Amino acid sequence: MLKLFGTDGIRGRFGHWPITAETMVGLGEALGATFARNLGARRPMALIARDTRASSPILLAAIAAGLAKSGVLAEAIGVAPTPAVPILVAARGADLGIMVTASHNRAPDNGVKIFTRTGDKLSDDLERAIEAALADAPLDALIAPPMMTPETGDALSLYLDRVAASLPAHFTLVGRKIVLDAAHGAAFATAPALLRRFGAEVIAIGCAPDGANINADCGSTAPAAMQQLVREIGADLGIALDGDGDRLTMADETGALIDGDQALGALALAAAQAGALRGGCVVGTLMTNIGLERALAQRGIGLERAKVGDRYVIERMRARGANYGGEQSGHLILGDIAATGDGVLAALHALALMAARGEPASTALRAFDPAPQILRNLPLPATGDPMAAPAILAAIAEAQALLAPEGRLVIRKSGTEPLIRVMTEGEDVALQERVQKLLAEAIAAA
Repeated sequence: MLKLFGTDGIRGRFGHWPITAETMVGLGEALGATFARNLGARRPMALIARDTRASSPILLAAIAAGLAKSGVLAEAIGVAPTPAVPILVAARGADLGIMVTASHNRAPDNGVKIFTRTGDKLSDDLERAIEAALADAPLDALIAPPMMTPETGDALSLYLDRVAASLPAHFTLVGRKIVLDAAHGAAFATAPALLRRFGAEVIAIGCAPDGANINADCGSTAPAAMQQLVREIGADLGIALDGDGDRLTMADETGALIDGDQALGALALAAAQAGALRGGCVVGTLMTNIGLERALAQRGIGLERAKVGDRYVIERMRARGANYGGEQSGHLILGDIAATGDGVLAALHALALMAARGEPASTALRAFDPAPQILRNLPLPATGDPMAAPAILAAIAEAQALLAPEGRLVIRKSGTEPLIRVMTEGEDVALQERVQKLLAEAIAAA
């Protein structure tokens, strides 16, 4: 059986398997069949949203057609950030939510994220069930007209209200100057609206999508323009979202970056000080900087490391009864408020922390001294499994021995792009560079 799902849904190049209209019809049919099993005679209902890629309406219509073949009624909510989907699924009483997006990837790629009626992303078991159902579904053309309501933005007002209601009663951004880069993506309208709702002066970039410019040298993976603008205009904070709005990178008033680890640490430690941190721990991932682990340990708080991927973070949070978790890449899960990462929600709570402390971002949102890390993305060889190649396994063993006992190595295939991600961590940066070179040469020769 072909593997369809990666670390965060389905993703690939539009027009190539699995991101084709035909496959999306089959996916819709498989989803309908899988989710209808426990509903008896009731017709299932799905909500479908999309990002701003030119290919997203095509894929959305294809999924809706497949859902229709299974008797599912789909409601399209138009362009919306991913974190709006689980909120609207619960509010509408829908059975599943579907987001057409490739997140931080550029416009040629696309994908699908799926939520259950409880707002959760799919478990591994559900993903396997859907893959099996899709394998049995005929990949025919769009033979069934989608049973789908017209797109409307009205549903987003509920999402905006929910986010706003999570802030302190007298929270205000009056007098704050904020640079916002929405990556020309799904949050291009909602993010500036939320910041302005509280009185901020918003200098918006990356808020003019044209179908082809999503994540193009902008957003959370390319925040240089946001940083420069913060410095030029003397902004209080810079916020860069990714293409579907579920993660962020921030910059303080000097333009220095604040990654997900620093933001998570600041928010979690503030919650601990207020007696609001649950589970006795914070959940990160294998990539989380050891500096955060040390800062938490000094206050008697543990760090749980989950696999990379926000759904794994959320699963571990629930298993431990924790309410704060996230990834260095900027997926921050504020578990008392949301069931998934939400970039603008996290930014607003960071701004609330700055206000409560009367401090600028450079101090309020700096929770620890990070250990030096180097993260490199290497092209995935076209054939075979490089992570099983004897030469690469030998290079990994040599790298681990070189970094021991204090350093760390995380090497993994990306679940969202054809890349191998190599992270090294340790106080000896020259040694890290040596290890990175060793692994890059081994992978290139595979």
